[in-house]
Amino acid sequence: MDFCSIASGSSGNCIYIGSDESSVLVDAGVSCRRITEGLKGIGRSLTDLTGILITHEHSDHIQGLGVLSRKAHIPIYGTAATLRQIRRYAPLGVVDPELFRVIRPDDPFMLGDLKINAFHISHDAADPVAYRVENGGKTAAVATDMGCYDDYTVDHLKNLDVALVESNHDVNMLEVGPYPYPLKRRILSEKGHLSNESAGHLLSEILSPRMNTVYLGHLSKNNNYGALAYATVTTEIDADESCEVKSRDLPILVADRDRPMEMVTV
Repeated sequence: MDFCSIASGSSGNCIYIGSDESSVLVDAGVSCRRITEGLKGIGRSLTDLTGILITHEHSDHIQGLGVLSRKAHIPIYGTAATLRQIRRYAPLGVVDPELFRVIRPDDPFMLGDLKINAFHISHDAADPVAYRVENGGKTAAVATDMGCYDDYTVDHLKNLDVALVESNHDVNMLEVGPYPYPLKRRILSEKGHLSNESAGHLLSEILSPRMNTVYLGHLSKNNNYGALAYATVTTEIDADESCEVKSRDLPILVADRDRPMEMVTV
């Protein structure tokens, strides 16, 4: 199974996951042009896509969806509440309603030879989800935009081969930064975003010798930077004596907001 972060950050998100027969995008939060170029860079095209999995309706996850749907006519999957909000989002323009496919969290379904399982996350959206994708004994997951996590989240992120997990902000940078107080409270709330420290704690609960690669994703442009996210997350992992895997045991990469990462095959 192949995994590539085309873009990941507070300004736009799009992740490619595919097998030899089927492939999906998780979110389409950057322009159709950037998505097309990102796919070309890994030897793929829009015509290869089986579907688009939408985590939630915020613009940094759907802003490329309108043009993409009109150009390639790819089915769009999301929870009923998420799809309802997308239909109301005027900047997307006209999207063919026949493309929308309603999914239910914790009710796995097949897209070609990919087994897709959406699961609930805590965020200030209509009905947000993360995704777990399986093929041929290999499993990948994309889990961002969650203000907190619990045992349910951890259970859905165990036994992975590759994962992209949110590491949105440094708490101190956010607290002393220029954001208005209500926005700071939103980000720090249980329906906001995971901090670097929380990302490290989550990873220490889900890492295993099976894990091939971890990406830290959805970094804030104003309240984080790559080296800080990496240093904080790896420190938290290595400080957890119960975690059998340490940061030196596998690649932990910071997903770039502006350019695609190299594709990983597991």
